Amino acid sequence: MADSTVTIEDIEGELFRIERIRDILVRRESELRFMMDDIQLCKEITRLKEELQKLVIVPDKDKSNEDRDREEELLIQINKLVETRDFLVDDVEFERLREREEDREMAAFLQSRFPKAPAAKGALPDKKVASKSQQTSAPFISKSGLALLKDCCGFTCSIM
Repeated sequence: MADSTVTIEDIEGELFRIERIRDILVRRESELRFMMDDIQLCKEITRLKEELQKLVIVPDKDKSNEDRDREEELLIQINKLVETRDFLVDDVEFERLREREEDREMAAFLQSRFPKAPAAKGALPDKKVASKSQQTSAPFISKSGLALLKDCCGFTCSIM
């Protein structure tokens, strides 16, 4: 008989909670993709820098024209990868700000749609879910930039 006490509002509230959980999972997947891209860029930058270091060690008088050309090519490639990574970090920051705004809008909507939600039985899980969403974004964002790069490759991967 417990089913007869479930109201349309309860069902709608549960649907909103499920939608929020789905959004959190989609956000986390996006963060993981950004992290994978960042790690790949870091590895490639490190590989190119190691190759460049081997060429730089050779005295100028002993370098061939091919060595000089390769040095220049490596510098250009490293620069392009650093720029690509900068765009990636900017994208992550933009996503974080967009998600924060979405969270504010959703909270306002839920408050207007379910004004008694804080006193309701399911209100606490909603609040925890929203804060968990922000928590999953924050550590990644705080590690964006050089800190994440150093974490994935060690201190040998400092960019320029």
